[in-house]
Amino acid sequence: MKIASFNINGVKARLPRLLEWLDICEADVVCLQELKSMDDSFPRLEFEDRGWHLETHGQKGFNGVALFSREPLQDVRRGLPGNDSDEQARYIEGTHKGVRIACLYLPNGNPAPGPKYDYKLAWMERLRKRATELFNSEQPTVITGDFNVIPTEKDCYDPAAWLNDALFLPQTRAAFQTLLYQGWTDAIRQIHPQGDCFTFWDYQRGSWEKDNGIRIDHFLLSPQAADRLQDAGIDRAQRGKEKASDHVPVWVTLSD
Repeated sequence: MKIASFNINGVKARLPRLLEWLDICEADVVCLQELKSMDDSFPRLEFEDRGWHLETHGQKGFNGVALFSREPLQDVRRGLPGNDSDEQARYIEGTHKGVRIACLYLPNGNPAPGPKYDYKLAWMERLRKRATELFNSEQPTVITGDFNVIPTEKDCYDPAAWLNDALFLPQTRAAFQTLLYQGWTDAIRQIHPQGDCFTFWDYQRGSWEKDNGIRIDHFLLSPQAADRLQDAGIDRAQRGKEKASDHVPVWVTLSD
């Protein structure tokens, strides 16, 4: 089973690039973030005509997550538990062939300190609680998406440039490590322990051309899923295409 994740940065703006990539990615499940589209205006036909089953959780102009699958997903749930008043569309779950898959778009949190950073940390605490429930279920589980977290210095082209950024603050990294301490496996680092493994290059300041990237798109695997991990990778070439997203797809393959 191949599961891929891609922050598309506007599904309508990137539609040609997304369709091209979907035609070659050979994934069974695709997790998308930052759709910037409502459910009722999502361009469903372009994907359904290619054989995809869609589950979306959209929001006008901001956020939005989706699960695409080759077979219908089971037990789809929208929204991260823990705050019934939270209207931001950042989380969706579904089950594919016995594997629970959670797709997230974690808040950026800038500027920090401030209300947006407080929301980020509170969201991460809610995620920790949901991750605990998923972990304790002992079902093979994958949590993936744009975490907006730079876990370590080697995941950033220049740590000094990010010291005061919400993606790299000590509290942010500590909250991410708390997830790993539960027993989740960082699949990209499991397969590629060395190197930068960047997944995001800003549109500004020639970041792509200079390779000034960061790693913020992750796959966390429960022990039952990690036991089935065969490979993981990053489709870096997608960033160099015309009108590309500022993120690139990441993926894992699990044995049957």
